[in-house]
Amino acid sequence: MNLAHTLFRTARRVPHAIAVIERDRVELSYEQLAVRVLELAGGLQAAGVRPGDSVGALMKNCAQYVELLYACWTLGACAIPMNSRLHPREVAYILDDAEARMCFVTDDADTAAIDVVRGRGPTRFIDVDGGDYRALLRSTPAALGEASNADDGAWLFYTSGTTGRPKGVVLTHRNLLAMSLNYLADVDHAVVGEHLLHAAPMSHGSGLYILPNVAAGATQLIPAARAFEVDEIMQILAYTPSTKFFAAPTMVMRLVEAYGEKGSAPEHLKALIYGGGPMYVADSVRALDVLGPRLVQIYGQGESPMTITVLTAAEHVLDHDGRRLERLGSVGRAQVGVEVSVRDESGRARAPGEIGEVCVRGDTVMAAYLNNPQATADALAGGWLHTGDLGRLDDAGYLTLVDRSKDLIISGGSNIYPREVEEVLLLHPAVKEAAVIGEPHPDWGEAVVAVLVREAGHIPDEKELDLFCLEHIARFKRPKRYIFVDELPKNATGKVLKRELRELIRRP
Repeated sequence: MNLAHTLFRTARRVPHAIAVIERDRVELSYEQLAVRVLELAGGLQAAGVRPGDSVGALMKNCAQYVELLYACWTLGACAIPMNSRLHPREVAYILDDAEARMCFVTDDADTAAIDVVRGRGPTRFIDVDGGDYRALLRSTPAALGEASNADDGAWLFYTSGTTGRPKGVVLTHRNLLAMSLNYLADVDHAVVGEHLLHAAPMSHGSGLYILPNVAAGATQLIPAARAFEVDEIMQILAYTPSTKFFAAPTMVMRLVEAYGEKGSAPEHLKALIYGGGPMYVADSVRALDVLGPRLVQIYGQGESPMTITVLTAAEHVLDHDGRRLERLGSVGRAQVGVEVSVRDESGRARAPGEIGEVCVRGDTVMAAYLNNPQATADALAGGWLHTGDLGRLDDAGYLTLVDRSKDLIISGGSNIYPREVEEVLLLHPAVKEAAVIGEPHPDWGEAVVAVLVREAGHIPDEKELDLFCLEHIARFKRPKRYIFVDELPKNATGKVLKRELRELIRRP
């Protein structure tokens, strides 16, 4: 089944329901959205886009994102959503690797710089707020094909490339339909009249959640800022009924701070779905106190998009067995139809409580890495997706991540998991943010270094932090050095860039 069919089915069922709102710019019913998708698909077809082609999307959040995705799928083309904050060289690499000749942009894209560094010829860039885009919408509407291969590529997701060249993850119609069903079964039962707010980039998790919400007939809501602005988000949550959205933990905590100062909870927030980075237990407890029982945690990767485990809203607050805080430190349990296993280096399953690599299989797991058969074979060895994450399962099936395998610190022959140390440091009232990394040491192999952001008005010293750590963790896990910074380096989705931290601590 082609993903585009879900839109047209919804348009037939609830034609007058609101499909897309971009504040201060546009509002479309499902009937209108379906018409525009067919017209845009006709324009793409007239411009030479054929089934199997790839079409770039280098855009800030906007209403056109929705219609472009479904127009690509109507034709059997594959969309390449890219974060609008990527460097021109990164964009050029992606366009070359995917052999994309057409790329849709918003006005912030540096198209001239991208073309200069492209290796496979120029790209036709189309500004979605410009005349060329409007001209595409005046084309003869395309016809939705009767047949479609569910294993065709639908979304080409490029990994962040923090450890080298980004890899193109081929997500098929089957993968994304499975993800959509998991969302509706495990994460959020979407219905007509609800609003999916796109505060995080639509090129990543927020955009993936378009699919189940379109299938259910909910409304896509794009802020006027086309990004996460706390004041605007709070205004939306004050007046827009049944609003839910996906956010990185850093975004969640910015909202918590704002509502904490206000002394009230968001009136119309249905669910705040978070993931994409660690949410520490202390932060979860604080967020629940301020926002109420509306948090849902998901764990996924580009290779199994948004769909590995879930910790539901109820599981955030219920404590039937005295293990609630332990569960808050986990990423939940396997989503329906997904198998999760923690395995050792030889591929054998670990016993409950033992640490190993998190492995996943199910219909959400990617088809392949584009043009990279060796990386594909490595990632899918033995029929499992090898995530590169280290974790442990408890006897009830809840998964706790301890770190990325590449972030593991081995000091004096002992394994140290940075997240464990970070969790402790964040309990200290003077620590606002913490990231722990290893640095070379002549005697121990590696030494633990903590990079910290202070809470306003606090000036902790190293002795105070040492004593605090020794109250909570083994002496060998205690940081040997503390570095204070104004902010931690993060990528566009809020993940701490530990590679940049390692460069920081090497500086004299």
